Amino acid sequence: MKIMAVFLFALVGMVQVQAGTSNVRVWNIDKDLETSYKVVHNSLENNKFFVVFEPDIQGNISGFAERWGEDYNRNKLEGIRAMVFCNGWYANAVSNADPDMLALCPLHITLIQKDGATRVLFVRPTAVAKGSKAMSVAKEIEQDVAKAIDAAVKELSQ
Repeated sequence: MKIMAVFLFALVGMVQVQAGTSNVRVWNIDKDLETSYKVVHNSLENNKFFVVFEPDIQGNISGFAERWGEDYNRNKLEGIRAMVFCNGWYANAVSNADPDMLALCPLHITLIQKDGATRVLFVRPTAVAKGSKAMSVAKEIEQDVAKAIDAAVKELSQ
């Protein structure tokens, strides 16, 4: 009986991990961050998602390396950058459907580099909009952002 309980507990834990990770869409690019960043940026803008802020997260936190000691960059990431972007039409559509879902505006992606390769991370708007009247708009936003990043990944793989 104890073995069955441990098995069920482990199974529930695995489902939670899988459910949690499905809220983030991930693209892997076999190029460095600088190269990937430029192509992804251009693809977003070409698809009417205008980048309004570009924080260099790794650059900002690197000043704390000495202070944080062994807690600094345990995963040995070589770079962390983000793009904050918006599409005015979508912002209006979200605000019309459910003003509280303006928490999605602006949108953002995070790019990380490890071992010379880049991962693009995007919190799925549909994960945030569950149960909201803005769900249909969130689905459309998610599809259009994915389309833009897919195009960038395709360009980078050629």
